[in-house]
Amino acid sequence: MLPLLLVLLLILVLFGAGFAVKVLWWIALAVLALWLLGFLFRSAGPGGARGRWYRW
Repeated sequence: MLPLLLVLLLILVLFGAGFAVKVLWWIALAVLALWLLGFLFRSAGPGGARGRWYRW
């Protein structure tokens, strides 16, 4: 009975980790898309020079 419970626990942990990794990939793709859009559509600064679009 104990080996069966360990196998079921392992399956549950691996399924949960796989789901979390998949969600993290979607979040990473969304952040990348926002970063690219911010990079492409940054506004021109004084004198027509394009400055940094981020503030860090």
